[in-house]
Amino acid sequence: MRRLIMWNLITLDGYFEGANPWEIDWHRHVVDDEFDALSLKQIRAADTLLFGRVTYEGMAAFWPSQQGEVADLMNGMQKVVFSRTLKGVTWANTRILRGEVRDEVRRLKQQRGKDLLIFGSGGLCSTLMKDRLIDEYRVGVVPIVLGGGTSLFKPEEESTRLKLVESRSLKSGCVYLRYKLHSTAVMSADGPGRQGEAG
Repeated sequence: MRRLIMWNLITLDGYFEGANPWEIDWHRHVVDDEFDALSLKQIRAADTLLFGRVTYEGMAAFWPSQQGEVADLMNGMQKVVFSRTLKGVTWANTRILRGEVRDEVRRLKQQRGKDLLIFGSGGLCSTLMKDRLIDEYRVGVVPIVLGGGTSLFKPEEESTRLKLVESRSLKSGCVYLRYKLHSTAVMSADGPGRQGEAG
């Protein structure tokens, strides 16, 4: 079964964008050659990118005009956007899935191939987290306190226990963290709840 990997940058106070959509200028504080090498390694290990509509539209407006290895990979890879309202796509190798997200993702994970990779797409990530469909959480903590914005992790009735499998400090000050679901991943917000085996 294919793995679903989430990769996102967040601020020290937990935001993945500012108060307005695509308010991510703070990413520039950590994007350097080392960060690009890390990004390339993750993209090369995947063959499909997953997006929600908002992130897809922003990415589709940006990457086709870019150059370099990251751009070549982003433009050449298979891409899936989950949307019931998007009329069509312009970015190469993109298809729209309009069915129930959890069912569509389960089908994608059962297909042969490399990793599935999702970044940005906060609403989609939240849905997939709730359904325990994300196999690995990768977070880059940027050394900035934004003071407000959109949180990556939304309030839930149940907490999800994770296991740290890697932590690394980059030269920029970004801290790269990798987590997998703990073998007893699910607990209710006020104490032990239903137990779920994680892969």
